[in-house]
Amino acid sequence: MSRLSSPELNVLADSLLQPSALIEMVVLAGCVAVSWAAVRMLRGRQAQPSSVLFGERAFDGALFPVLALLLAFGARTLLAALDVPSAVMRVAIPVLVSLAAIRLTVRVLQLAFPASRAIRTVERTVSWVAWIGMVLWVTGVLPMVMQDLETISWKIGSTPISLRNVVEGTLSAVLVLMLALWLSAVIEARLIRGATAANLSLRKIAASAVRALLLFAGLLLALSAAGIDLTALSVFGGAIGVGLGFGLQKIAANYVSGFVILAEHSLRIGDMVKLDDFEGRITDIRTRYTVIRALNGREAIVPNEQLITQRVENLSLADSRVAITTKVQVAYGTDVRALLPQIVEAVRAVPRVVSDPAPCAQLAGFGADGIDLTISFWIQDPENGLGGVRSDVNLAVLDLLNAQRVEIPFPQRVMHTLPAAQPARQAKVAIED
Repeated sequence: MSRLSSPELNVLADSLLQPSALIEMVVLAGCVAVSWAAVRMLRGRQAQPSSVLFGERAFDGALFPVLALLLAFGARTLLAALDVPSAVMRVAIPVLVSLAAIRLTVRVLQLAFPASRAIRTVERTVSWVAWIGMVLWVTGVLPMVMQDLETISWKIGSTPISLRNVVEGTLSAVLVLMLALWLSAVIEARLIRGATAANLSLRKIAASAVRALLLFAGLLLALSAAGIDLTALSVFGGAIGVGLGFGLQKIAANYVSGFVILAEHSLRIGDMVKLDDFEGRITDIRTRYTVIRALNGREAIVPNEQLITQRVENLSLADSRVAITTKVQVAYGTDVRALLPQIVEAVRAVPRVVSDPAPCAQLAGFGADGIDLTISFWIQDPENGLGGVRSDVNLAVLDLLNAQRVEIPFPQRVMHTLPAAQPARQAKVAIED
C-alpha cells in the first residue's frame, strides 16, 4: 500500500461517498457473515473457551477475523478485476488485520499461561498498539515513519542493523513466538490428556522440552526474517555463558534439577512427600520449582534444587499406602484375648481402611490405670487426610467397647485417712537447786 498524502486522503474520503462504496460495504458484510457462519458451523453449539480458534462466542476466537480477512482480500481482488474502486476495503483490511493480531495474541497467551494475572494488561497493550498501527497505516503516517527509521542504523560486529529492522524483527518475533506458544500448548494438552499417574511426569517433561525447542526455533526464525545475521549473536554467547556460570547458576541448577526429577521419576505428581517440617501432596512439577500442597490447604513452592540436594521423604514412591496408629486403654480384668479380634473386625469395616495389609490390634503394655492396646491400619488415599479416617476408627472402637461393656479406665487416686496423733507425754524434768 503506497504512502498517502493529504490529497490522497481527500480522494479516499470522496471514494467512500461514491455508489461503488455501497457495493463494497455489501460485499464486506457478506464476507463477515460468511465468516461468522463458517466459524459457528465448525465450532458447533458448544462453547470452547479454552480454544484459540473459537471461544465462548463465534467471534471470540482467532478464526473469525482470519477468515474475514482472507475473504476480504479475495473480494478486493475480485472487485479490482471488475474495475470497482477500492475505498471501503482499504480501511476494512487493516482493521481486520489488527483484530486478527489482537485475538491471536490474547487467546494464545490465555492458553499458554492460564493462571497469569497479567493477561488483561497484555490484552490492553496489544489492542492499543494494533489499533494505533492501523490508524497510522490508513492515514499514510506509518510508511513515512518506517522510511525515517531506515536512516537510523548501527553495526553489530560487521552486520549493519537499522531501527526499522529492530521494529520489524520485534513484530516478526511476536508473531512467530505466538505461533510457537500456540503449537506447544496444543501439544502439551494432547500429551497430558488421558495421562495416568505413572506417565504424567514423563509427559510433562516432554511437553516442557517441546515448548522450549519451539520457542528457540521460533526466535531464530524471527531474527532471520528481520534480516539479522545469526552469526552476529555469537558475541553474546560468551556473556550468556558467564552469566549462567555466576549470576544465574541457581536458576540454571533449578531448571536442570527439574528435568532430572521428571526424568528419573523420583518424585511424581500426586506423591505424598515430607520436606523438613512441611508435608503434603505434589500438585505440579515445573521446570524451576515444585508445588506441594499440605492437607490443610497451604501450598509450598520449593525450588527443584532443594529436592535434589536435600533429604525428601516420599510416602508413596513405591506404594501409596500409609500406616496409621491409634491407641486405647481398657481396664484390668478385661478379656483381652477375646477383645483383640473383635477390634480388628470393627476397624476393617471402616470404609477407607484397606484389607491388605490387614489391620491389627496388639497389647502394647501395662499402664498405671489400665491395659494399653495399639491399633494399626493402612489406607490407600493419604491425600484425602488422616484425621478423618483416624476419627472413624476411634468411633468404631468406642462403639465396640460400649457394646461389649468394656470399661475404659481413667486415673483414680486412693486417699487414706490417718487417726489423730496422740499428744506427746510431757517429760518430767527434775530441776535441781
